[in-house]
Amino acid sequence: MYRVKLTDFEGPLDLLLFFIKRDELDIYDIPIARITKEFLEYLQYLQELDLDIAGEFIVTAAELMQIKAQMLLPRPEGEGEEEFDPRAELVRRLLEYKRWKEMAEELERMQLQHRRVAYRGNFEHDPKVVEQEDADDLIRDVTLFDLIAAFQYAVNKMPRKHVHEINKLNVTLEEQIDHILRLFDGKDQISFYDIALAMTEKIRIVVTFLALLEMMKSKLIAISQFEPYGDITIVKLPVEAAA
Repeated sequence: MYRVKLTDFEGPLDLLLFFIKRDELDIYDIPIARITKEFLEYLQYLQELDLDIAGEFIVTAAELMQIKAQMLLPRPEGEGEEEFDPRAELVRRLLEYKRWKEMAEELERMQLQHRRVAYRGNFEHDPKVVEQEDADDLIRDVTLFDLIAAFQYAVNKMPRKHVHEINKLNVTLEEQIDHILRLFDGKDQISFYDIALAMTEKIRIVVTFLALLEMMKSKLIAISQFEPYGDITIVKLPVEAAA
Protein backbone atom coordinates (compact mmCIF):
# COMPACT_ATOMS: atom_id res chain seq x y z
CA MET A 1 0.00 0.00 0.00
CA TYR A 2 1.25 3.48 -0.89
CA ARG A 3 1.50 5.65 2.21
CA VAL A 4 2.21 9.33 2.61
CA LYS A 5 2.01 11.82 5.45
CA LEU A 6 -1.48 13.02 6.32
CA THR A 7 -0.42 16.65 5.89
CA ASP A 8 0.38 16.01 2.22
CA PHE A 9 -3.31 16.21 1.27
CA GLU A 10 -5.84 18.94 1.99
CA GLY A 11 -8.84 16.71 1.36
CA PRO A 12 -10.23 13.79 -0.65
CA LEU A 13 -10.20 15.66 -3.97
CA ASP A 14 -6.56 16.57 -3.41
CA LEU A 15 -5.78 12.88 -2.87
CA LEU A 16 -7.65 11.85 -6.03
CA LEU A 17 -5.76 14.45 -8.06
CA PHE A 18 -2.51 13.08 -6.64
CA PHE A 19 -3.38 9.56 -7.83
CA ILE A 20 -4.35 10.89 -11.27
CA LYS A 21 -1.15 12.92 -11.65
CA ARG A 22 1.14 10.22 -10.23
CA ASP A 23 -0.20 7.48 -12.51
CA GLU A 24 -0.64 9.84 -15.49
CA LEU A 25 -4.34 9.04 -15.78
CA ASP A 26 -6.83 10.80 -18.01
CA ILE A 27 -8.99 12.92 -15.72
CA TYR A 28 -11.85 12.67 -18.25
CA ASP A 29 -11.66 8.86 -18.32
CA ILE A 30 -10.87 7.84 -14.73
CA PRO A 31 -10.38 4.08 -14.15
CA ILE A 32 -12.85 4.12 -11.29
CA ALA A 33 -12.16 0.59 -9.97
CA ARG A 34 -8.42 1.26 -9.73
CA ILE A 35 -8.76 4.72 -8.19
CA THR A 36 -11.36 3.47 -5.69
CA LYS A 37 -9.07 0.65 -4.55
CA GLU A 38 -6.17 3.04 -3.93
CA PHE A 39 -8.46 5.54 -2.22
CA LEU A 40 -9.84 2.88 0.16
CA GLU A 41 -6.32 1.73 1.02
CA TYR A 42 -5.35 5.27 1.94
CA LEU A 43 -8.61 5.71 3.86
CA GLN A 44 -7.78 2.67 5.97
CA TYR A 45 -4.43 4.23 6.81
CA LEU A 46 -6.09 7.58 7.50
CA GLN A 47 -8.60 6.09 9.94
CA GLU A 48 -5.74 4.67 11.98
CA LEU A 49 -4.44 8.20 12.47
CA ASP A 50 -7.41 10.53 12.86
CA LEU A 51 -11.07 9.47 12.69
CA ASP A 52 -12.37 13.05 12.66
CA ILE A 53 -10.37 14.08 9.62
CA ALA A 54 -11.26 10.79 7.93
CA GLY A 55 -14.97 11.76 7.90
CA GLU A 56 -14.90 13.66 4.60
CA PHE A 57 -12.77 10.91 3.08
CA ILE A 58 -15.41 8.33 4.07
CA VAL A 59 -18.10 10.33 2.26
CA THR A 60 -15.98 10.47 -0.90
CA ALA A 61 -15.20 6.75 -0.60
CA ALA A 62 -18.94 6.01 -0.53
CA GLU A 63 -19.41 8.14 -3.64
CA LEU A 64 -16.60 6.30 -5.42
CA MET A 65 -18.11 2.92 -4.58
CA GLN A 66 -21.50 4.10 -5.81
CA ILE A 67 -19.96 5.24 -9.10
CA LYS A 68 -18.13 1.92 -9.38
CA ALA A 69 -21.41 0.03 -8.89
CA GLN A 70 -23.15 2.17 -11.52
CA MET A 71 -20.32 1.50 -13.97
CA LEU A 72 -20.84 -2.25 -13.54
CA LEU A 73 -24.56 -2.12 -14.28
CA PRO A 74 -25.63 -3.08 -17.82
CA ARG A 75 -26.48 -0.03 -19.88
CA PRO A 76 -30.05 0.08 -21.22
CA GLU A 77 -30.36 -0.11 -24.97
CA GLY A 78 -31.74 2.73 -27.02
CA GLU A 79 -30.51 5.57 -24.81
CA GLY A 80 -29.05 7.40 -27.78
CA GLU A 81 -25.48 8.33 -28.57
CA GLU A 82 -24.94 10.44 -25.45
CA GLU A 83 -24.95 7.90 -22.64
CA PHE A 84 -24.90 8.95 -18.99
CA ASP A 85 -21.44 8.65 -17.43
CA PRO A 86 -21.61 8.12 -13.64
CA ARG A 87 -18.17 9.73 -13.37
CA ALA A 88 -19.26 13.05 -14.88
CA GLU A 89 -20.04 14.84 -11.60
CA LEU A 90 -16.79 13.63 -10.01
CA VAL A 91 -14.82 14.85 -13.03
CA ARG A 92 -16.52 18.25 -12.80
CA ARG A 93 -15.65 18.58 -9.10
CA LEU A 94 -12.06 17.49 -9.70
CA LEU A 95 -11.58 20.02 -12.50
CA GLU A 96 -13.10 22.78 -10.37
CA TYR A 97 -10.88 21.88 -7.40
CA LYS A 98 -7.82 21.67 -9.68
CA ARG A 99 -8.55 25.17 -10.98
CA TRP A 100 -8.88 26.62 -7.46
CA LYS A 101 -5.73 24.82 -6.33
CA GLU A 102 -3.73 26.26 -9.21
CA MET A 103 -5.10 29.73 -8.43
CA ALA A 104 -4.11 29.34 -4.78
CA GLU A 105 -0.58 28.30 -5.72
CA GLU A 106 -0.26 31.23 -8.12
CA LEU A 107 -1.59 33.65 -5.51
CA GLU A 108 0.86 32.33 -2.93
CA ARG A 109 3.72 32.74 -5.39
CA MET A 110 2.71 36.34 -6.13
CA GLN A 111 2.26 37.05 -2.43
CA LEU A 112 5.80 35.92 -1.68
CA GLN A 113 7.12 37.90 -4.62
CA HIS A 114 5.50 41.14 -3.48
CA ARG A 115 5.88 40.56 0.24
CA ARG A 116 8.43 43.36 0.71
CA VAL A 117 6.54 45.96 -1.32
CA ALA A 118 4.20 48.53 0.27
CA TYR A 119 2.21 50.99 -1.84
CA ARG A 120 1.73 54.69 -1.13
CA GLY A 121 -1.25 56.85 -1.93
CA ASN A 122 0.60 58.64 -4.74
CA PHE A 123 0.67 56.17 -7.63
CA GLU A 124 2.41 58.52 -10.05
CA HIS A 125 5.68 57.24 -8.65
CA ASP A 126 7.15 53.79 -8.45
CA PRO A 127 6.25 51.74 -5.36
CA LYS A 128 8.83 51.89 -2.59
CA VAL A 129 10.50 48.90 -1.00
CA VAL A 130 10.31 48.82 2.80
CA GLU A 131 11.37 46.52 5.58
CA GLN A 132 8.97 43.65 6.25
CA GLU A 133 8.09 44.93 9.75
CA ASP A 134 7.01 48.29 8.29
CA ALA A 135 5.02 46.64 5.53
CA ASP A 136 3.17 44.49 8.06
CA ASP A 137 2.08 47.67 9.87
CA LEU A 138 0.51 48.97 6.67
CA ILE A 139 -1.35 45.98 5.29
CA ARG A 140 -2.29 42.50 6.34
CA ASP A 141 -1.26 39.58 4.14
CA VAL A 142 -4.21 38.44 2.05
CA THR A 143 -4.54 34.78 1.17
CA LEU A 144 -6.81 33.02 -1.28
CA PHE A 145 -8.96 31.98 1.68
CA ASP A 146 -9.46 35.66 2.60
CA LEU A 147 -10.63 36.29 -0.95
CA ILE A 148 -12.92 33.28 -0.87
CA ALA A 149 -14.37 34.44 2.46
CA ALA A 150 -15.11 37.86 0.96
CA PHE A 151 -16.58 36.19 -2.12
CA GLN A 152 -18.80 33.94 0.04
CA TYR A 153 -19.96 36.94 2.09
CA ALA A 154 -21.01 38.75 -1.08
CA VAL A 155 -22.86 35.69 -2.40
CA ASN A 156 -24.69 35.21 0.91
CA LYS A 157 -25.79 38.86 0.86
CA MET A 158 -27.52 38.42 -2.49
CA PRO A 159 -31.34 38.38 -2.31
CA ARG A 160 -32.84 34.90 -2.49
CA LYS A 161 -34.93 34.26 -5.60
CA HIS A 162 -37.86 31.92 -4.99
CA VAL A 163 -38.67 31.60 -8.69
CA HIS A 164 -36.04 29.80 -10.73
CA GLU A 165 -35.27 31.65 -13.93
CA ILE A 166 -32.84 30.61 -16.62
CA ASN A 167 -31.19 33.67 -18.10
CA LYS A 168 -28.20 33.68 -20.40
CA LEU A 169 -25.63 36.08 -19.00
CA ASN A 170 -23.07 37.17 -21.57
CA VAL A 171 -20.10 38.30 -19.52
CA THR A 172 -16.50 37.42 -20.24
CA LEU A 173 -13.39 37.61 -18.12
CA GLU A 174 -11.94 40.33 -20.35
CA GLU A 175 -15.11 42.43 -20.13
CA GLN A 176 -15.13 42.18 -16.35
CA ILE A 177 -11.47 43.20 -16.14
CA ASP A 178 -12.28 46.30 -18.23
CA HIS A 179 -15.29 46.97 -15.98
CA ILE A 180 -13.14 46.83 -12.82
CA LEU A 181 -10.52 49.15 -14.34
CA ARG A 182 -13.25 51.67 -15.23
CA LEU A 183 -14.51 51.61 -11.64
CA PHE A 184 -11.28 53.21 -10.43
CA ASP A 185 -12.13 56.40 -12.41
CA GLY A 186 -9.23 58.39 -11.00
CA LYS A 187 -9.30 56.63 -7.62
CA ASP A 188 -6.32 54.73 -6.25
CA GLN A 189 -8.37 51.99 -4.61
CA ILE A 190 -11.84 50.47 -4.56
CA SER A 191 -13.74 48.05 -2.32
CA PHE A 192 -14.49 44.45 -3.29
CA TYR A 193 -17.71 44.54 -1.26
CA ASP A 194 -18.87 47.70 -3.06
CA ILE A 195 -18.37 45.95 -6.39
CA ALA A 196 -19.82 42.56 -5.48
CA LEU A 197 -22.82 43.72 -3.45
CA ALA A 198 -24.00 45.86 -6.36
CA MET A 199 -24.43 42.73 -8.49
CA THR A 200 -27.60 40.68 -8.72
CA GLU A 201 -26.31 37.57 -10.51
CA LYS A 202 -24.10 35.05 -8.72
CA ILE A 203 -22.27 34.18 -11.94
CA ARG A 204 -21.19 37.81 -12.33
CA ILE A 205 -19.65 37.75 -8.85
CA VAL A 206 -17.82 34.55 -9.78
CA VAL A 207 -16.46 36.12 -12.98
CA THR A 208 -15.46 39.22 -11.00
CA PHE A 209 -13.58 37.04 -8.52
CA LEU A 210 -11.72 35.29 -11.36
CA ALA A 211 -11.04 38.65 -13.01
CA LEU A 212 -9.38 39.92 -9.82
CA LEU A 213 -7.11 36.88 -9.70
CA GLU A 214 -6.14 37.41 -13.34
CA MET A 215 -5.48 41.12 -12.72
CA MET A 216 -3.23 40.26 -9.77
CA LYS A 217 -1.36 37.79 -11.94
CA SER A 218 -0.90 40.51 -14.59
CA LYS A 219 0.20 43.00 -11.89
CA LEU A 220 -2.63 45.39 -12.69
CA ILE A 221 -3.78 45.44 -9.06
CA ALA A 222 -2.73 44.53 -5.55
CA ILE A 223 -5.07 43.62 -2.72
CA SER A 224 -4.97 44.38 0.98
CA GLN A 225 -7.08 43.66 4.04
CA PHE A 226 -6.85 45.74 7.20
CA GLU A 227 -8.59 43.28 9.51
CA PRO A 228 -9.32 39.54 9.44
CA TYR A 229 -12.58 38.70 7.62
CA GLY A 230 -12.93 42.34 6.63
CA ASP A 231 -13.44 43.96 3.25
CA ILE A 232 -10.84 43.45 0.53
CA THR A 233 -9.29 46.67 -0.77
CA ILE A 234 -8.30 46.59 -4.43
CA VAL A 235 -5.35 48.86 -5.21
CA LYS A 236 -4.53 49.92 -8.76
CA LEU A 237 -0.85 49.51 -9.53
CA PRO A 238 1.16 51.92 -11.67
CA VAL A 239 1.59 51.01 -15.31
CA GLU A 240 5.29 50.31 -14.73
CA ALA A 241 4.44 47.39 -12.41
CA ALA A 242 2.54 45.57 -15.13
CA ALA A 243 5.23 46.11 -17.75
